Amino acid sequence: MKTEPTTPTPTNRSTTEILNDIDREYLADEQTTVKARIEAAHLDDRIRKNIVEQAQDFVRAIREADKDVQGIDALMAEYDLSSEEGIVLMCLAEALLRVPDGETADRLIRDKLAKGQWDEHMGHSDSTFVNASTWGLMLTGRFVQLGSSTQARPSNFLKGMVSRLGEPVLRVAMRHAMEIVGRQFVLGETIDLALKRSREPGNRRYCYSYDMLGEAALTAADSRRFLESYLHSIETIGNQNEVRDAGISVKLSALHPRYTFWQQERVERELVPRVLEIAEAAKRHDLWVAIDAEEADRLDISLRVFEKVVKDDALKGWNGLGMVVQGYQKRGLPVLDWLESLARDIGRCIPVRLVKGAYWDTEVKLAQIQGLSDYPVFTRKVHTDVSYMACTRRMFGARGFLYPQFA
Repeated sequence: MKTEPTTPTPTNRSTTEILNDIDREYLADEQTTVKARIEAAHLDDRIRKNIVEQAQDFVRAIREADKDVQGIDALMAEYDLSSEEGIVLMCLAEALLRVPDGETADRLIRDKLAKGQWDEHMGHSDSTFVNASTWGLMLTGRFVQLGSSTQARPSNFLKGMVSRLGEPVLRVAMRHAMEIVGRQFVLGETIDLALKRSREPGNRRYCYSYDMLGEAALTAADSRRFLESYLHSIETIGNQNEVRDAGISVKLSALHPRYTFWQQERVERELVPRVLEIAEAAKRHDLWVAIDAEEADRLDISLRVFEKVVKDDALKGWNGLGMVVQGYQKRGLPVLDWLESLARDIGRCIPVRLVKGAYWDTEVKLAQIQGLSDYPVFTRKVHTDVSYMACTRRMFGARGFLYPQFA
């Protein structure tokens, strides 16, 4: 049976009352929910005019800055995600580094590179690096001979070359290229390497949130190891005098192997002290901590753990413990209401990072497997966009209680 969404408005209600709203919206009717989000995201003409003017200024500045883009940044600009070739490179950059065996890597490269029309990008960029990379993707002449027909249409050559991509040398070359691309998105494999890169020229002006990728505690030993890793990272970051306004993102699933709704009582009892230990360490070093968002069925327990930790007397006077909220969840907006109510209760400001959400395929499939009446997430991107804008407006309306951050 489908439920109707609640009307999102600034609230002085208790967190307990709002939790009931959050529960009701878990499988709320999508069309009705979207209508409510459109209303919540509505902006008057004056604000819209200001947005357009600022956006135009941003676009002009970015286009002007593009003239000086070089190296890997120029490559990313040429092969952006609006092109099929850009998507191919991103898929390879993300997936190839995780493939353990050569045969699977060969098949992955063969499948992805055959889809691109690489010759259409030749000469588009002013960067020598980009054009050389394009020729490398098109030709790789060290491995095969070009015929007259392929010289007329280089992309046809690539499709013929792909059949020979099992050669180990080419595989190693592609892996190395993808590692270079990957450096744009992964600051370092360890916290020490990440800090080192953050101090490189051009990087010092940024503030960083360090995210320990790939953690998932399956055993008690795993959770202890991840806890030690988080604490070590906080100590390492905190001991760097040059670091400012930095923090880390923490996944609760890394700190307990039974982090599920069905184990709620046990998880709260054992997990709260671990999160509190991390928060106290961050407070000592004047860093901040973001409790990361995970699957939808873990939202309830994450809110309860967060509430117990943030209310602990040890964290009084510290505004560094925050939370990540997913815009693609139907419950995103009432979660912000809950966080504002909590901030009013404790008399502090809570940092909130609004994200789109990264588990969409999983959420849809799990809902189908379980035979649920609806989905916990919006099923269309435009609906998520509306929700994101409604959440953004809500966050700015709660300034002083919520500190808006965006990703």
